[in-house]
Amino acid sequence: MKTNFFLAAAIAVCASLSVNAQTVDEIVDKHVAAIGGMDKLSNVKTLYIERSLAVQGMEIPSKSTILVGKAMRNESSVMGNSMVQVVDGTTGWMIRPAMMGGSGDPEDMPADQLKQQVGQLDPFGPLVNYKAKGNQIELVGKEKVDGKDAYHLKVTTKEGQTIDDYLDANTYLISKVKMTMNGQAGEILFSNYKDKDGIKFANTMEMASPQGGNITFTTEKITVNGPVDEAIFKKPAK
Repeated sequence: MKTNFFLAAAIAVCASLSVNAQTVDEIVDKHVAAIGGMDKLSNVKTLYIERSLAVQGMEIPSKSTILVGKAMRNESSVMGNSMVQVVDGTTGWMIRPAMMGGSGDPEDMPADQLKQQVGQLDPFGPLVNYKAKGNQIELVGKEKVDGKDAYHLKVTTKEGQTIDDYLDANTYLISKVKMTMNGQAGEILFSNYKDKDGIKFANTMEMASPQGGNITFTTEKITVNGPVDEAIFKKPAK
């Protein structure tokens, strides 16, 4: 019994040392290098992404145009009805069809929804260049994500939002994110990373739907630093 006790204690100590052997900055630096390196990431000014959302047997196409750090426009088509969400600086607007509680006309985005959407202006997440952004990071430890070791980092943004990032301990790519979305706790799984212009993007994202089942996002096209007409971010008159 004593042998088993000391063996278990030794394993626990070794596990603790393996986590503490790397600092937050070392883990974050390896993450930045894994997705492309700071030089490449800082040179990304625009992103255009086409995705397909699979939910409750439906396939919903979406298009996102991002002016990094400045503006974002997302368009999707639900059962033939167009939905638009736009963040332009610190303001936001949207167009919702009647089936989603809207009128089909442009309307201001509610403050709580805008707060969630603003994060999309930063497509590479709160870990990249985190000190300059005013974010704080705590290394919680090592945990399993889909059976693989992952570093659990707790991020507190400058705005006070808490995000739990899980980085694969071998690849240093994000495998899971937990955060509060629209007032509800949720998590997103990231997988199937592919290289585009020297930058790795997760081509598959999965999250639980509040209505039941899962939502799967599959990336079909990415354009880095393509031309963007900034007029698409301006709220049209009714």
